[in-house]
This record gives sequence, structure tokens and C-alpha cells, in this order.
Amino acid sequence: MENGVILWVDDEIDLLKPHIIFLKTKGYQVDTINNGAEAIERVQQKVFDIVFLDEQMPGLSGIETLERIKNVAPNLPVVMITKSEEERIMEDAIGSNISDYLIKPVNPNQILLCLKKNLETKKLVSEKNTFDYQQEFRTIGMEISGNPGFARWVEIYKKLTGFDIKLGRTDDSSMQDVLSMQKEEANHAFYKYIERNYVQWLQGNTENRPVMSHTLLKDHVFPLFDEEDSPLFFVVVDNLRYDQWKRLQPVFEELFRVKTEEIYSSILPTTTMYSRNAMFAGLLPSEIKKKYPNYWVDEDEEESKNLYEAELLTE
Repeated sequence: MENGVILWVDDEIDLLKPHIIFLKTKGYQVDTINNGAEAIERVQQKVFDIVFLDEQMPGLSGIETLERIKNVAPNLPVVMITKSEEERIMEDAIGSNISDYLIKPVNPNQILLCLKKNLETKKLVSEKNTFDYQQEFRTIGMEISGNPGFARWVEIYKKLTGFDIKLGRTDDSSMQDVLSMQKEEANHAFYKYIERNYVQWLQGNTENRPVMSHTLLKDHVFPLFDEEDSPLFFVVVDNLRYDQWKRLQPVFEELFRVKTEEIYSSILPTTTMYSRNAMFAGLLPSEIKKKYPNYWVDEDEEESKNLYEAELLTE
């Protein structure tokens, strides 16, 4: 079984025969070339999965060859191999979008690891994610049926969401189906849990009550005014689920560092008219209507239901 087609470019390619023989025993096809000009021609003529490219060669240098290969095949992974540890060369190579950077002398297992990382990551990650969920399936099932409190429900939800994202990147539809069934089981059990406890939470039973829409600012935002000297920005994203946040998180982390991450429970109904007004007012909808009737708009009225968030926040 062929694991991939490699183009190895090095002006001393004959010295690398032991490495090439090793890779062939591992199922890789290896084409060899000893100069950059021929390497560019070969890439134009044949499809390769990855290129190993020596940095120091007569004629076209490794960096020049790399740039021309990327012009021909922008998405072809190229691994730069060099004797030099000079920082400038590393920066030039990285700036030219290399997939990896290896310092000579390289050993066969180092090359093999590089190949697996660049060619088999998706397959290996998929297999690992499937195995992890198989191992956790029974534990999650027992937690769902074990009458969990809200904090435990949060952990169950985080686990299921994590596997939902991970298995969504795999091609294993059978495990995705199993996960979907377990999520349905969890949804049904959570519905029963809310049915048993929700009214008590609204009546002021705070012993096991989670943070809710109308207590969020008081519990988590206002205390920050006493802790932080810098300006505080409170950003509300309407209808954002936890799984959506986890997909957005890497984008935010390009600019910000996430210090804490917590889940709260919306009031019912979860629609904007009720939950967001409750959040800004720090009151339940019935209390808002009673205390601030001029800020409340009933469902059957055509006026926008969230015109007075600023007023509710400052009252």
C-alpha cells in the first residue's frame, strides 16, 4: 500500500540512500533529484504529496527553488532541510510558507514523523477522536442517567460539544450517528431536569440555581468594576450557543487571551424579547413589566421588543 509520493531534492542525494530505502519499506514512493531547476520541472510534470528540499544547493538555492515550486503548486507541502541554524534563513523559509524545517543530520524516524504530521494528521486525529469517544461513551451515558445537577450538566454538555466538533471533522458517519443519539438522550434528560427545577429557581431557591439571564450581570459583570482599573467592554452576541463559541474561539484568540469560560442558563422563553431584556434589567420579564411598564412591549405589539436596553441597564 502506497502512503504517499515524495520528491526529495538534494545535491548530495546519493548520501541519503539509507533514508530513501527506509521510506520505501514504509510504503512511500520516493523520487530523487539533485538540483532545483529539475525539481521545478518535475513538479510541473508529476503530482507529489510532499517535497523534501535541501536549503544549500549550487545553482538555484533551496529558498529560490521553494518560491518557484510554490508558484507552480501553492498547496504542495515543502519541508526545508538544512545544515544552517541561521535565524535569517529560518525566517525566509517560514515566510515562504514551508510546512516544516529540519536541521541536518536528520535520522529516518525524524523524517517519518514529519511525513505523518504533514500527510496523515487528519487520518490519525480522526482515529484518535473516534477511539476517545468510544472510551467515553459509557461514562457519559452513566452521567446522563445519574440525576446530575446543573454543574454536572455543564460538564456533560461540554464533553458532548467537544466530541461533536471533533467527530464532525472525521468521515466516520457511524460514530456521528451514535453521538447524535446520545445527544438526543441528553436533551430528553435535561428537559426533565429543567421541568423539575426551573420554577424553584425563579422562586428564589438559590442553593443549586445556576447563573441565569437576570442574574448574569450581578454575578459576573458588575464585580469586575471593582477588580479592573481599565475600561470594561461587555459584548452580547444574540443566540450564541456554546458549540458556536468553540468554533469562533480560535479567531478571538488571535487577538485576545481567554482567561475564563463559563456557561449560564437562559430564562424561558429564550427569545431575545425575554432573555435579553431580563439580562439588562436584572429582573424577570414579569418584574420588568410591573416595575417599568413604559419599557416593556408585549408580544402582540408591532414595536421592536428591545428598544430600551440602555434604560433598563441604567435604572
